[in-house]
Amino acid sequence: MSTGGGSKAIVAALGANLGIAVIKFIAFAITGSSSMLAEGVHSVVDSGNQGLLLRGGRTAKRQATPEHPFGFGRDRYVYGFLVALMLFSAGGLFALVEGVEKIRHPHHLDSPVVAIVVLVIAVGLEGFSLRTAVGESRELKGAESWVEFVRHAKNPDLPVVLLEDVAALTGLVLALLGIGLAELTDQPRWDGVGTCAIGALLVTVAVVLVIETKSLLVGEAAAPDALARIEAGLVGPGVERVIHLRTMHLGPEELLVGAKLAMPTGASLPEVARAIDEAERRVREAVPAARVIYLEPDLDRGRAEG
Repeated sequence: MSTGGGSKAIVAALGANLGIAVIKFIAFAITGSSSMLAEGVHSVVDSGNQGLLLRGGRTAKRQATPEHPFGFGRDRYVYGFLVALMLFSAGGLFALVEGVEKIRHPHHLDSPVVAIVVLVIAVGLEGFSLRTAVGESRELKGAESWVEFVRHAKNPDLPVVLLEDVAALTGLVLALLGIGLAELTDQPRWDGVGTCAIGALLVTVAVVLVIETKSLLVGEAAAPDALARIEAGLVGPGVERVIHLRTMHLGPEELLVGAKLAMPTGASLPEVARAIDEAERRVREAVPAARVIYLEPDLDRGRAEG
């Protein structure tokens, strides 16, 4: 399997979450901890999410068809949106319901030491998954902060895995706090409080993912630096200026470019065609993701749109 586009991070997260889910459910069966149950469900949901991301990466590579002439690149965004919905419903809401139930009907844990040992092991596995995701993301992140990377990334896979891993590690810490306080204070309701905190965390992360992936589904323009390179590439021999420029991502690595160009007065049709061809070539050299380009020649009628 190719490791491009974050697949290595997704596979690492999938393997870690499957292993973590098994030991968490075993620990829940032994201890009866609601925090452990919520964490087990969380790991199962995360495993399903990584499966969806891998599926989206594969279906997005299908060739364009007459019914879908721009290809299937947006499948990556669709599956990223489904991941956010799953994290919200199957992960966050379940944990909230389970936590409220434990607060209303508290009961002491059996073998809390088992739960703590399992959570510590899970922290190690999740840390490995997060380290892989961070390593895969650094090159794409560039000089941006991590928050800016999550907000601006056109590839949904790595931001999803990063947020899931951060939420998973934070959730494990909350579970440890809940179980630890329940034992130290002899108040099992703390286990339920920890479970509710995990649920609130997952719902928050899911809402962030829904907002970001919805924006990608609706259609986002190229990043400012890519826009600048495209505009610079459009201007050249036979092209006086760009009257207007529109871009939209058809997928993480595929960009639609549409522009109206001001051509010299009196240019012949062959000269216009040659100038358009050269402009397309320059744009593709400057921004390889600009695979679909439509250019409209026009006369320069001043800075106002013609």
